[in-house]
Amino acid sequence: MPEEGRRSFTTLLTVAIIVIAAIVGVYVATRSAQTEPAATQTAATPPPVPDAPPPMAKYGPHKQDRLPPLPYDPTPARPPDVVRAAYTFAAEHPEILGYVPCYCGCERSGHRGNDDCFVSRRDANGDVTDWEPHGMT
Repeated sequence: MPEEGRRSFTTLLTVAIIVIAAIVGVYVATRSAQTEPAATQTAATPPPVPDAPPPMAKYGPHKQDRLPPLPYDPTPARPPDVVRAAYTFAAEHPEILGYVPCYCGCERSGHRGNDDCFVSRRDANGDVTDWEPHGMT
């Protein structure tokens, strides 16, 4: 290829790259300008606040010295150590699990939060007196 032909091809390629980069830059700038008000509006809108805190949240983090025996399940969904850790966490952190919804359909049985999937009853101090076997599944 002659030297002059190579130089004009290189110049043409450089101009084409610059034009493509400019088009992409304009596209990105106009696209982000169109979506920015929606993002600002979403950030300015506060999330919905529940009417009242879950009933068990009043106990806060609650270390418990003695826990009742876990419900018996011959075929638990997880290894025994994992199940025990989940039940212990449910006993000691009702302020967290009360806000975590359960998605398995147990709300139709009266469960209001994930705490209800593990704990059936607490005494006046907040200590667990009875487990809910549903947490095993």
